[in-house]
Amino acid sequence: MIVVMKANATEDQISHVKELIVEMGLTTHPIQGSELTVVAVIGDDRKKDRNVLENAAGVDRVVPILVPYKLSARETQPNRTLVRISDECVIGGKHIPVIAGPCSVESAEQILVSARAVRAAGAHALRGGAFKPRTNPYSFQGHGVDGLKMLAAARDETGLAIVTEVLAIEDVDVVSEYADCLQIGTRNAANYRLLEACGKQPKPVLLKRGMAMTISELLQAAEYILSMGNPNVILCERGIRTFEDHTRNTLSLSAITELHYRSHLPVVSDPSHGTGHARMVADMARASVGANCDALAIEMHPDPEHAWTDGAQSITPQALLELVDSCRRVAEAVDRSM
Repeated sequence: MIVVMKANATEDQISHVKELIVEMGLTTHPIQGSELTVVAVIGDDRKKDRNVLENAAGVDRVVPILVPYKLSARETQPNRTLVRISDECVIGGKHIPVIAGPCSVESAEQILVSARAVRAAGAHALRGGAFKPRTNPYSFQGHGVDGLKMLAAARDETGLAIVTEVLAIEDVDVVSEYADCLQIGTRNAANYRLLEACGKQPKPVLLKRGMAMTISELLQAAEYILSMGNPNVILCERGIRTFEDHTRNTLSLSAITELHYRSHLPVVSDPSHGTGHARMVADMARASVGANCDALAIEMHPDPEHAWTDGAQSITPQALLELVDSCRRVAEAVDRSM
């Protein structure tokens, strides 16, 4: 449940409500809005007496939340959450940023050339994997910390914010040191200890939907991060595994709409992983903007034919430039901007 305080509730009244919740054996998560405060109740509150809270001074109403995710739920936060990765990359508002770059950091020159192309195309942040989760243990696994340093050098020259994946709990601190946003990939979307570790550090977290996750399961995964104190969570629809074989994954555009309906968290669309084919990326990016996604994540490589990873779904710098331009026109049609 959530406790909605009156607009004129005092700090003492809010503190008293929090004390009552703690006495019930539950924990609190206050959310300060522009006009009022909401206190989310964390824990199994099904057998607790709501009347105790409803009768407390300063309380406007107590709203039960039946879904298992409390902090992610739309009822908890009436306003959309804005997540700031950098001054020019704010996700969740009217503006739709583009996060683009290669699947993996291959060399200092490659990531710098990529960053320049991302900047020239009008995109707003650079993606690239320093640590790479690979199905085959003998495939390229990334340059690790050296790759993070290459990303940081590209940021120094271009000013682009860095979005990169973290694979293990022991790497969270070092990735957080170099990155502007930590990405949790589809294979780790249910790695609950990693989710909690990312929730304990201050940088924004881009959480990709697990390849077999329902919408409810994705929001519960986000709950692990939020419950650790990090409010800056971005959801990412990147396609799920289905019986269909004409694409690498099945990109669910309806998931964008459903996530907006259920949650206040911003939603990114990744048409690169969502299709697996470079020829489909621009169409699915435009469709995602039409479906009101809050940002796009695009794989772009300066030489896709020789990319070390995911070359088949990586578009060229020229294609990225054209994609951003065409998506900008779609954004205007749905009262957004790029």
